[in-house]
Amino acid sequence: MFHHHDERHRSHRIGWLRAAVLGANDGIVSTASLIVGIAASNATHENILLTGVAGLVAGAMSMAAGEYVSVSSQADTERADLDRERKELDENEQHEIHELQAIYVSRGLEPELAEKVAEQLMHHDALGAHARDELGISDTGSAKPIQAALTSALTFAIGAALPLLLVVLVPVKELIVVVSAASLVFLALLGILASYTGGSSIIKGAVRVTFWGALAMGLTAGVGFLFGTTV
Repeated sequence: MFHHHDERHRSHRIGWLRAAVLGANDGIVSTASLIVGIAASNATHENILLTGVAGLVAGAMSMAAGEYVSVSSQADTERADLDRERKELDENEQHEIHELQAIYVSRGLEPELAEKVAEQLMHHDALGAHARDELGISDTGSAKPIQAALTSALTFAIGAALPLLLVVLVPVKELIVVVSAASLVFLALLGILASYTGGSSIIKGAVRVTFWGALAMGLTAGVGFLFGTTV
């Protein structure tokens, strides 16, 4: 008797996790970099806060639009591939069985067994079998434009709100140090959370996210110092 064993896999999280990490990372890095750069140019507290708010709103909308357009293009490509595959199944089913057979043979099955597997899978769900094994398209990894757009916009806003809150609470003379240090902590925590959710190395994830965030803030602060004005 066949017993189904439940296993905890994390690949179903790929779509929204990628969008969430990208949004939160960009929110923290871009907003903190803006704040540090403007603060380095000797801008007033009000101008720094206004810049941060504008960066949050513009960034969230840009993330939503960019993710939607990008993932929609992926979805259109997947849809076109499925339409083409559906037509090929209608026109030459035997050829499509041989295609699946060849795929399974390349994965280690004997030719006779591979042919039986291909025939049974075709009988059960021909398009689904070819989508998964020939095209690499599955429900887990299929493109979801609206989900990606909303996730990125929301997480960007949350990420951007963290350094922006510091602008409200911290005196302008201390902003560069406090925002830089706190944002690196935020990025490290984001890397840890993303790695834990995805099941990968926590240390590697934290270091990777923090390094690039530090580089972005450092370069932006340098620009602020170089082109800043005295008030």
